[in-house]
Amino acid sequence: MNKVIILLSLSLLISCKSKKVSAVLPPESTVIKLATAEVDTDVKDKAYELGRRVLMTCNVSKFKPFNSAEATPTVIQNMTQERLTKTCLKFRLKYGDFKDLQLVEIFKLKSTNTTVFRFKALYEKKIANKELRMTMNEKNQVSAVKSLDWIDAYENKTVQSNK
Repeated sequence: MNKVIILLSLSLLISCKSKKVSAVLPPESTVIKLATAEVDTDVKDKAYELGRRVLMTCNVSKFKPFNSAEATPTVIQNMTQERLTKTCLKFRLKYGDFKDLQLVEIFKLKSTNTTVFRFKALYEKKIANKELRMTMNEKNQVSAVKSLDWIDAYENKTVQSNK
C-alpha cells in the first residue's frame, strides 16, 4: 500500500511539471524608436498639449472634452470628466499638483501604424515617478492615453490602441 501511494505521489509530481510560458509580444522589428527631430513639430506639440490638458484636469477640476479632430471616437467616449476626476483624486493625494510633461521618447509601431509619445509627468512631490503615453494614429488623432509608473525601458506590451 505504501508503495502505491509513493508511486502515485511521484507520478503526480512529475506530471505537474510547470511549463515556461512566454508573453505574447509583437516582434521587435515592429517597434521603431524615432529620433525626436524625425517627428513633425506640430505632431509633437499636439501630443504634448492634449496630454497636458488631460493631466491639468487634476489641478483645475475641469476637462475640455476632445473633439473628433483630436481623438478617436473610443477615446472621446472613454475620456469623461467623472473618470478623470476619480483618477485625479488619487494622483493629487499621492503626488501633489501636476506641473508639466517632459517628452522622453517617441516610438513608431509598424503593425498598427501608430506613434507612441512617452512623456514623464512632473508633479509637485519629488516621489512622483509617472509616465503618460499618448498614442497617435495615422490621422494624428489620440487613439490611446495611458498613465503608468515610470520605468526607463520601453515595454510595448503596455500599449493598447483604442483604449
